[in-house]
Amino acid sequence: MSHHQPIGGRLFTAPFLFLGILAVIALVLLVDRFANGLAAVTNLNDGYPWGIWVVYDIVVGTGFACGGYVLALTVYIANKGKYHPLVRPALLASLFGYSLGGLGAVIDMGRYWNFYQMFNPAQMNLNSVMLEVGLCVSAYSLVLFIEFLPVILEKFRADVWRARLEKVLFIFIAIGVLLPTMHQSSLGSLLIAMGHKVDPLWQAQQLMPLLAIMTAMLMGFCIVIFEGSMAAVGLRQPSETHLHRGLIKVIVGLVAAYLVIRFGDLIRRGALGGAFEGDLQGNMFLLETALFVVPLLILGSSRFNRQGRFLLIAAVSLLLAGATYRFNAFLVGFDPGAGYVYFPSAAELMVSIGIVAIEIMGYLFFVKLFPVMPKHQQAHA
Repeated sequence: MSHHQPIGGRLFTAPFLFLGILAVIALVLLVDRFANGLAAVTNLNDGYPWGIWVVYDIVVGTGFACGGYVLALTVYIANKGKYHPLVRPALLASLFGYSLGGLGAVIDMGRYWNFYQMFNPAQMNLNSVMLEVGLCVSAYSLVLFIEFLPVILEKFRADVWRARLEKVLFIFIAIGVLLPTMHQSSLGSLLIAMGHKVDPLWQAQQLMPLLAIMTAMLMGFCIVIFEGSMAAVGLRQPSETHLHRGLIKVIVGLVAAYLVIRFGDLIRRGALGGAFEGDLQGNMFLLETALFVVPLLILGSSRFNRQGRFLLIAAVSLLLAGATYRFNAFLVGFDPGAGYVYFPSAAELMVSIGIVAIEIMGYLFFVKLFPVMPKHQQAHA
């Protein structure tokens, strides 16, 4: 007997159709990009090899998509079975986040027609950090699909195939824990490889992989809270605050450890003074820090952390903190040299917005028509 069911309700609502319009605009712009090259729709140049498509769709987007990763650690590794109702929704969001993040990488490739060479051993550059990121993201997207496949098989009542898959699913869950650990840390290694081009406020050298993993885990836990809260409001699902509160200790511990490591490194290197120079980099660092500290104060207060709305505020602030940290490290704090300036074009922004719209549309499609949400949390939409 299944413990999940579709939430039902109309699929083609006004918000869904609005998202569809944004998606169509993005697809039209992508036709222009693939037909006429990156210069037709982007403001990229020789100094900036990547822009918002890489930084948001991949660097930030995969961080937002770590809900499935952290819940796999919580439920299957730490054996906290009470969080199992949160797994399928988080897994679905992770699947869309990583799949569309991989699509964003292809979109950003100058010679996109050669993307398959990444899987050709004869053409692999084994010294490339980007190769490891690309291979892990591709493999993890496939693993996420396999982990989500029981939902599809359940929908179409393929019980025999579902039973066979679930016997070996633990293998894919284990791989699904390993792969994000590898490629999230490699995003930090990528900043190490960029060397002096990264502002000292974000160039922590050997600590970069650790900071990348920690921010990914924080974003993963917080996106679970955010998704659950949005489902309760937008899809009229019962509140999951009682489960979300159980994650507070882990989140507080991660934030505190992150801030200690981050500021300890800045003080050790004598780089903290850069935060108070009044320039863009210093101000963005202060904003990033505030976004980490405020949730720590909220979650550390017994007065606020038991209330769902304050828990949501803290989660949103930490999502913005992780996103700001990654934007700062990869764009704001990146200096390719004199004469190079980058700001995303309207077309670049619309493509990223369209990709997010596609992700939300896909999420709504599956939760309404497939057994994603737990039965005991169902309410008529």
